[in-house]
Amino acid sequence: MTVEPIQDDLTIQDAADLLKISRSHLVKLLEAGALHAHRSGNDKRVRFADLMRFKAVQDHASSEAMAELARQGQELQLGYE
Repeated sequence: MTVEPIQDDLTIQDAADLLKISRSHLVKLLEAGALHAHRSGNDKRVRFADLMRFKAVQDHASSEAMAELARQGQELQLGYE
């Protein structure tokens, strides 16, 4: 199944909601250049495709970090299996 948005551009709040982060945190990511936004009138918008690419990269990094923590826990015999 493929999920496609009704619109290609999302408001900052909608984008933050999809990422399950606060609006202010998303604004910090935008200011840091981690994610691109563009102006639509007076408002900033994020392209849905850009947001999904960003999310995929973040999800992958999170999975790798969790796997590394699990590996370290096993190596140090911390009782995690």
